[in-house]
Amino acid sequence: MGFTAYLKSYALYGFYFYSALIVAIAIGYTITDQGERIDFGWLLEGISPYMYASIGIGLVVSLSVIGAATGIFTTGVSIVGGGVRTPRIKTKNLISVIFCEAVAIYGLIIAIILAGLIAEYPPIVNEETFQIFKQNLFSSYLMFGCGILVGLTNLFCGLSVGVVGSAAALADAADPSLFVRILIVEIFGSAIGLFGLIVGVLLVSKAKMGDTS
Repeated sequence: MGFTAYLKSYALYGFYFYSALIVAIAIGYTITDQGERIDFGWLLEGISPYMYASIGIGLVVSLSVIGAATGIFTTGVSIVGGGVRTPRIKTKNLISVIFCEAVAIYGLIIAIILAGLIAEYPPIVNEETFQIFKQNLFSSYLMFGCGILVGLTNLFCGLSVGVVGSAAALADAADPSLFVRILIVEIFGSAIGLFGLIVGVLLVSKAKMGDTS
């Protein structure tokens, strides 16, 4: 109870601190006649396309691995614990671990695709290079969105498969006839990550970084 109270206090103080910091920055820009910088669009355009692409790659890998690791942890504990009393469940319930590991593989595939799209583009010196920059910025937005999309999809997919896999192991230990029924639910849960993979590939199919002229 005490830890929760401390956590809430730190979160509240952090919110007050960052709110005051944002207000101070806004006042500073206003006083120095730079109010146009208080613009979300200006912030998005001011960030390098390489940064967007790199963050997208980092998000898709990290979130996918977190989902897979959490799922393996959840279902693995139940398999090992239930296998102490019922050793027969340890082998066939490993399919739940495979489903969780597939989530990380989905993220790795998208990360490899995104990394292959990153290319150097020329600096802005005229209208032609400015158009190239706009194309690269648009492509980086697509890569960033793909990273968030696939990463979050795999995160929740891993959580889902882990919980259902844990239930499948315990149910199989109690009644072997329940394993196939719960396995069907687990298959539908693992399909969520595949949906994210397909949409992510379609999203980055229009991304073209580098000098496309």
